[in-house]
Amino acid sequence: MDYYRRAEERGAANHGWLKSHHTFSFAHYYDPAHMGFSELRVINDDWVAPGRGFDSHSHKNMEIITYVLEGTIEHRDSMGHVSLLKAGQIQRMSAGTGIVHSEYNASSDLPLRFLQMWIRPAQEGGEPGYETLTVGSSDGLNTLVTPNGADSTLSINQNVILYRLKLAPGQSQKLKRGAGTGYIHGVSGMAEVDGFSIADGDGAGFTESEQEVNVVAGATGFEALWFSLP
Repeated sequence: MDYYRRAEERGAANHGWLKSHHTFSFAHYYDPAHMGFSELRVINDDWVAPGRGFDSHSHKNMEIITYVLEGTIEHRDSMGHVSLLKAGQIQRMSAGTGIVHSEYNASSDLPLRFLQMWIRPAQEGGEPGYETLTVGSSDGLNTLVTPNGADSTLSINQNVILYRLKLAPGQSQKLKRGAGTGYIHGVSGMAEVDGFSIADGDGAGFTESEQEVNVVAGATGFEALWFSLP
């Protein structure tokens, strides 16, 4: 393990309607020791109050992945798209040459929580676009995003594979890095990951020294995201 960060060490922002935790430097939070891992640039854990959200803002040359954990996002953009992204769904947005969009909590009385992850593209430019996938409920390792969108996964403009890991209490799983690096982000529950504890919001990165990472779920089970990175 070459990078390890506990949830409570992350950057934080509280705007009343928005509470956010930043694994890596983002917006007004800056720490030169935490600028990303490989091509993974941002992991934000956002809580949005009912009826509130992010007004129209622009993105360019970034692959943006949004995973809704609670509630529903209402998404609108400059391409004319209006859609709802619900709990248990994941979206890949390629900003490409540029796009303007807004994200709101679609409910007037229920909170919204989602993870948003930014990945630098392999090639800049290109047409902006979206894809959405419903995350399965089965235990084990499920592939969500791949470079070529194989086997009904979401495609991404980078040599990255994103998996969702879900383990029952005491269940174990070996994670393979591939040719590059790997990063795990805890979503819920707790697990021992190569001897380190990973819980909700914790993260760890692995480089060439470890080809395989062993994960053992704790007493309440474990959910995480596993990034195979360049």
